[in-house]
Amino acid sequence: MDLDSIPPGSDELFRRTALKDAGFSDAEIDQMRRSGLLVAVRRGVYRRADAAELASTDAHVLRCRAVIPSLSPDAVFRHVTAAILLGLPLWLVPLDRLHVIRDRPGGGRLRPGLHVHTAPLPDDDVVQLDGIRLTSAARTVADLARTLPTEQALIAADGALHRAVKARRANRHDPGATTKDEATAVLARFAGRRGSAAAGRLVASADPLCESPGETRSRYRMHLAGLPPPVTQWIVPGTGHRTDFAWPELGVVGEFDGRIKYTRGLLRPGETLEEVVWREKRREDEIRDTGRTVVRWVWSEIGEAMIARLRPRLVG
Repeated sequence: MDLDSIPPGSDELFRRTALKDAGFSDAEIDQMRRSGLLVAVRRGVYRRADAAELASTDAHVLRCRAVIPSLSPDAVFRHVTAAILLGLPLWLVPLDRLHVIRDRPGGGRLRPGLHVHTAPLPDDDVVQLDGIRLTSAARTVADLARTLPTEQALIAADGALHRAVKARRANRHDPGATTKDEATAVLARFAGRRGSAAAGRLVASADPLCESPGETRSRYRMHLAGLPPPVTQWIVPGTGHRTDFAWPELGVVGEFDGRIKYTRGLLRPGETLEEVVWREKRREDEIRDTGRTVVRWVWSEIGEAMIARLRPRLVG
């Protein structure tokens, strides 16, 4: 019997029980695994090896779908798993384990590939997305703020807050969007618990105008270095050009150069990368012509190199 004759489930996965029901023996299924035709997603659940290579976040989502039938009906995906399902930005966050939560006083457990948490979970903290139950953006940001290192948590928080700005401008609903007030209201329920005070400060410092993890990391590293806080997304007077960071009273603007800026947002239909780079150079020349200093950096320079360029211009 050919695997091509057996359609996968609605989640594009093959389950051992379904394969056996279709007439495959355990030996045949194991042989398909050994030969590389099937790749295990989790115990007893597989995907075709000839499917497109998955990014780490996509693989995490696939494992979510694979585990759903084995979860308790009241289980809800949370933490980094909810962040991925909501499309929030993550950086250097381990994705080897799925996270779910149950509204119970106890009984949490940790097993390979899955962490079951138990904690109060009001109905307002739960949303459904593509048939999957997960924590809301506000609850997810609050959970990440209480448990992740500051830089990683701030990236997710800025991302969710910026999604709210874009959703409001487009007059549409976005399940991955939240506001400071919403996240703060969730954190208020955790007052006195471990990490809640630091999480409150983090949410308060989040910036809904930061448009990318690179901008968030840059802003955070400026803070750690004791540089004056910048104005984000500042319009240079007389030019109409918007800059990532600015210190207007000091005549300095800062630009984070992420390649994604040229492939999503700046790159116009039919425009080549070379053309957009030239357009950006002319834009920078026009900003410099106003008498302002422009400081640029790339991802690998976030930190010491970026600070070394900014400090002499910002600190007398």
